[in-house]
Amino acid sequence: MHYSTALRQSWLELLFKDAFYIPMALLGFHPLMILTLHQLNLIYQFLPHTETIKRMPRWYEFIFNSPAHHRVHHSSEVRYLDKNYAGILILWDRIFGTFIDEDEKAFPVYGITKNIHTNNLLKITFHEVAAIWQDVKRAPDITSKLNYIFQSPGWSHDGEDQRAKTLQKNLK
Repeated sequence: MHYSTALRQSWLELLFKDAFYIPMALLGFHPLMILTLHQLNLIYQFLPHTETIKRMPRWYEFIFNSPAHHRVHHSSEVRYLDKNYAGILILWDRIFGTFIDEDEKAFPVYGITKNIHTNNLLKITFHEVAAIWQDVKRAPDITSKLNYIFQSPGWSHDGEDQRAKTLQKNLK
């Protein structure tokens, strides 16, 4: 992971990301202020996307997202799944119970839980959407169909629970 990783953005983000700024505009924030803060957030993302910086000062890592915290976010290891969502403030992860510190003795393994074995950009972008669609099609009822859309990844109406929280409980 290096600084250019921060520049990689999903094409699908274009469909929904800006919708999160609408409430700010409705509250009266000037569009230029919203755009400026959005750009500052993107600039900040260069810091967490590096392996060069191992640790930041303790006070900093208590409040802000650091490279060590963000490496955890990009890990495919069960113990790190669904952890450290922070963009800038790691405090939110601490408050909502999604924070885990990086084990300094074992560097995180980057990736996704099921490799897709392709370099095709369309397949890379839409593989999970296609997988969810296949699950929805095979679901027997409307509740199961909705669960495939809104539950955590790994939920299944007919199989073993492969959600991160379940897998993490089984590690202990």
